[in-house]
Amino acid sequence: MPQGSSQANGRPHRVAVIVDEGTNPFEVGVATELFGLPRPELGLPGPLYEVTLCAPTPGVRMNHGFFTLSGVPGLDAVDEADTLVVPGRPDNVVPRGAAVLDAIRRTHARGARVMSLCTGSFALAEAGLLDGRRATTHWLWADAFRALHPTVLLEPDVLFVDEGDLLTAAGSAAALDLGLHIWRRDHGAEVANAVSRRLVFAAHRDGGQRQFVERPVPEVPDASLAPLLAWARERLGEPLTVAELAARAAVSPATLHRRFRAQLGTTPLAWLTGERVALACRLIERGEERLDVVAARSGLGTAANLRARVRHATGLSPSAYRRRFGTPTPEVPRPRT
Repeated sequence: MPQGSSQANGRPHRVAVIVDEGTNPFEVGVATELFGLPRPELGLPGPLYEVTLCAPTPGVRMNHGFFTLSGVPGLDAVDEADTLVVPGRPDNVVPRGAAVLDAIRRTHARGARVMSLCTGSFALAEAGLLDGRRATTHWLWADAFRALHPTVLLEPDVLFVDEGDLLTAAGSAAALDLGLHIWRRDHGAEVANAVSRRLVFAAHRDGGQRQFVERPVPEVPDASLAPLLAWARERLGEPLTVAELAARAAVSPATLHRRFRAQLGTTPLAWLTGERVALACRLIERGEERLDVVAARSGLGTAANLRARVRHATGLSPSAYRRRFGTPTPEVPRPRT
């Protein structure tokens, strides 16, 4: 469970979303969609998260004056939050109000998790939370961010950065990637996959993937990778190679690399490794304790490679991942003697 988690107390994890003057509506919608709506697909008796919007004033004019939110609770709501979400806004070089910055600082100071969406990272940096820390922001604003906050270790070409207590997402759509990463981190791959299916969104795009692609629309209408990806997912335990994937798609390896870069923003090998790690995590969650079996069934080969890949992807060893996300093994009563 994350820092400040409330699950052990029998209540949902509390998420506060700061809505400031000029905030982008899309990112507010992402936060409420991810953490505020009921999740009947999980089959649980109650919600795992609950969302509260909060603002420095009761009425907040959104980006470009599209609409105004009224009756929004004050910033005191952050004091009850386990996670604080800070969406972006277009006027990033204009300083945030003192009340907003104070709310961000005191939330982080008491140990809650703080995450920004898109250019919300400007607010986290302005509050002093990102000094000497890794972070990302929308690629269009990378130069402006560096100029304003040179002590932040900016990574402008990734989807999101997870620093544990501080998380930053890049462009607006990457907010969905980071949100599903939070679900995965808090509740495991199976739960995150169920949420992603409900959203009709990719279950897992690694944070290290590129933010944008040079050819967002394939030149050839039948160049979709979907059939190939589905075929490969059914054979992750087999020794698949990039050459075999290319042969299956009836293209050269070089063409396959270009299509993966254009459509997924990653390489065939990186995608294949990510899918294998995700499968390994699902097997661990379902109770498989033999690492050599997990490694073989997921295509990761050896237990040593499995340990390295799972730790790199989740920050946890397989045993720690099992303790956090695995299905508890029912105790078998001992016979009386």
